[in-house]
Amino acid sequence: MTATVSEGVHDTSQIPAPEGSVTVTVKLLRFNPEVDSEPHWESYDVPALPTDRVLNLLFNIKNYVDGTLAFRRSCAHGICGSDAMQINGVNRLACKVLVKDLLGKKDTAGKPTVITIAPIKGLPTMKDLYVDMEPFFEAYRAVKPYLIAYGNEPTRERVQSPADRERFDDTTKCILCAACTSSCPVYWADGSYFGPAAIVNAHRFIFDSRDEGAEERLDILNDAEGVWRCRTTFNCTDACPRGIQITKAIQEVKRALLFKRV
Repeated sequence: MTATVSEGVHDTSQIPAPEGSVTVTVKLLRFNPEVDSEPHWESYDVPALPTDRVLNLLFNIKNYVDGTLAFRRSCAHGICGSDAMQINGVNRLACKVLVKDLLGKKDTAGKPTVITIAPIKGLPTMKDLYVDMEPFFEAYRAVKPYLIAYGNEPTRERVQSPADRERFDDTTKCILCAACTSSCPVYWADGSYFGPAAIVNAHRFIFDSRDEGAEERLDILNDAEGVWRCRTTFNCTDACPRGIQITKAIQEVKRALLFKRV
């Protein structure tokens, strides 16, 4: 769908303007399937403190200007991963990005900084910034992201050394925000691709010394839509709000398949 530009003017005078605030133009990609045939851009001039998070701006628009604005959020502390969206063209968590990091120099006409916000790519937009995450979670579930251990239940803990735990520590940090998967050009073009997040969560168990399901997961990912679809663009690594070395993890899964050794 092609996005159009809305000509509507929004009255944002009801939004509180605390001392020290600046005006930023928040340009949102809006889409309501009940009334819109395609997405369109709408702009809001919003007062904001440099220390405000982008999520604060969305709350102010929803609470004071337009209650129909739809977006996900939960913990607002960069842990739940709910509020992944495109901010100035980059996949980020709205609760982690500060306004001061987006402020640019005003042009000669003195116009305020523009912050563009759109839903993440590759997943169906349900309304505004709210996307259907089911295809993402379907791929996640398919890699069996849980400990697999056969035989009798143990009578004590499954002991693991610090060194063995360190082997997969990085990929335990995933918060399932979909920022990596929806930044992947292969996923945009082919929604059947498992995507970086699913491979990261498979990695977390493939290299766990307590797990006995590595071969099952490797067989699942040794598929036309598995790890071999990765083109190593590093988009996923750049997009991850948790700093996970995603491209490295994908390459480690590839090597495990090539050498049949974990």
